[in-house]
Amino acid sequence: MIEFTDIHKYDTGRRSSKGNQFKFRLDDRWYKADYLGYEGLAEYVVSELLALSSLDDSEYTRYGLEQIKYKNVVFNGCVSKDFAGQWNLITLERLFKNVYGQSLTGIIFTIADHKERLKTMVDLVERATSIKGFGIYMNKMLTIDAIFLNEDRHTHNIAIMTNGTEYRLAPIFDNGAALLSDTRMDYPLTDDTYSLINDVKPKTFCDSFTEQLEISESLYGHNIRFEYGYNEVEAIINKATIYDEQIRKRVIDVIMETRRRYSYLFG
Repeated sequence: MIEFTDIHKYDTGRRSSKGNQFKFRLDDRWYKADYLGYEGLAEYVVSELLALSSLDDSEYTRYGLEQIKYKNVVFNGCVSKDFAGQWNLITLERLFKNVYGQSLTGIIFTIADHKERLKTMVDLVERATSIKGFGIYMNKMLTIDAIFLNEDRHTHNIAIMTNGTEYRLAPIFDNGAALLSDTRMDYPLTDDTYSLINDVKPKTFCDSFTEQLEISESLYGHNIRFEYGYNEVEAIINKATIYDEQIRKRVIDVIMETRRRYSYLFG
């Protein structure tokens, strides 16, 4: 357990559509306290399963579990290293306002065709930053969002990095809204897990994970594969003993069901 005061509390400026977790900074590490359910567990499990994928370690952020004490309240949560170093994160929404003087959300949601929405986003990001391969990056991110049901990926929390003159891709991060982690509002533990899986909708450029994934694959190909089954999932989640057994069982059920639905992504 680690204890924080207001000195360590930090506002990153990145916004969730569901409110914001307490975030703390100490040395080169970020700590996030659970806010709506088991976001820390989701971050940890997703990153552990990304380690069992074709992604390079540098392409995603690794999270560990942590208990966080703040104002005499103990929260479950997660911890990660600061991957930015001397670079700064800039959200796509802020990038577009700086470069184009317009909201990215405003641009893409005036386009009726969903495929054209993604293509326009990618083309304008590459034009503004000279980053090559942003479409492949988006395919990887949208694949991860689909297979782990991350419902909170939008233009305020997709980010790239800049040092003031150059831009580069950021490791994929912020998967705390995955795996039905919001037990307070939308996905109570008392509800049927499989019905809830069908209810989850993304916010990136349309309201279907499968459609987003299919569109990104049609434009930019398949760029990530996974190598895990029940035994690997169970071993990872059994280490998360700070969370109740009911929560851990639901996470296993979610992961194995989405693995079944997207079986073509597994080698």
